[in-house]
Amino acid sequence: MNNYLLSVIAGIGASLAIGLLSYMEASLGDVALLMAPFGATAVLVFGVPDSPLAQPKNVILGHLITAFIGLVFVHYVGVTPLTLALATGFGVTAMLASKTTHPPAGANPILIMLSGQGWGFLITPVLMGAVIIVLVGKVLLMLQNKYTRLET
Repeated sequence: MNNYLLSVIAGIGASLAIGLLSYMEASLGDVALLMAPFGATAVLVFGVPDSPLAQPKNVILGHLITAFIGLVFVHYVGVTPLTLALATGFGVTAMLASKTTHPPAGANPILIMLSGQGWGFLITPVLMGAVIIVLVGKVLLMLQNKYTRLET
């Protein structure tokens, strides 16, 4: 498949994943399923699906780990310029040490701390959103591989 077609497919995949999360969020009312770092996650999952940074373990655990760190800081440490920096650094360290590096997740502590999120944020949008993006990515990759096999 040529690069332009792969680019279009990646854009369609990103649109489908973010659109699905947005539609579900609007339909469910009180459930948050979107957060800004998911836009960058979509770039990796759909644009470079073979990258180690785009693998399901990295996407899901990277988001969970850094979100947890942000929540710990919000609830037990406080939010100051210094703690924003420390939480981000701890998030990077934790992802690298656990081999779950996912660069978009590095924004989670900042997002969570600046918006003062509660513990439920770990489930929605973080866990549910990451899982849905990964699932849409896997389905799209499966269809793409099936099409490629038919083409040859």
